[in-house]
Amino acid sequence: MSIILASSSPYRAAQLKQLGINPEIIPANIDETMLSNESAEATAARLAKQKAKAVLSLRADASQPILNSDGSTPDIIIGSDQVACLNDEQLGKPLTHANAVIQLSKMSGQQVCFYTALCVYSMKHQTPYQYTDITRVTFRNLSRLEIEQYLDKEQPYHCAGSFKCEGLGISLFQSIETKDPSALIGLPLISVNLALLNFGVNVLEL
Repeated sequence: MSIILASSSPYRAAQLKQLGINPEIIPANIDETMLSNESAEATAARLAKQKAKAVLSLRADASQPILNSDGSTPDIIIGSDQVACLNDEQLGKPLTHANAVIQLSKMSGQQVCFYTALCVYSMKHQTPYQYTDITRVTFRNLSRLEIEQYLDKEQPYHCAGSFKCEGLGISLFQSIETKDPSALIGLPLISVNLALLNFGVNVLEL
């Protein structure tokens, strides 16, 4: 069984290894700009599908065919995207310390929705498996000192929402409402497993 992850995220790759999967990494080259009047949930679902399709399309490109490192054709392609939303405002990756301070200050004492979309293509099936998880995080009332101390420790500048929930970021929360605790990291593993089962793949048998 060979699986391609259409993402450069080291967090998603690490999550797949939790299921015993060591994926080939082929980042999707797509425009991730939000469309006008598009909801955060719709943005996440669209980008997850576009990422998977972008990598899938390489299979037909003779100049850059999709192959595994051993020269074989992959069986599964996984695309995923996450969008955070606070009061209808989409929150992307902060990229800088200053932007991260602004994001966490806005989220202090507020509930933020994280939409984590999944799109899985099987080379043997016509219809992709699609799912979007909604995780609601309520943040504690954070002081500026706490925000600075947290950012200095983890520097989560490439994470939507400016935190790493698998690390010290959990200390910023008041509560989490979710069907899948793995989704907040970037990839809803329960749904990944269900997608694989839908395509006849049981990770316990790999």
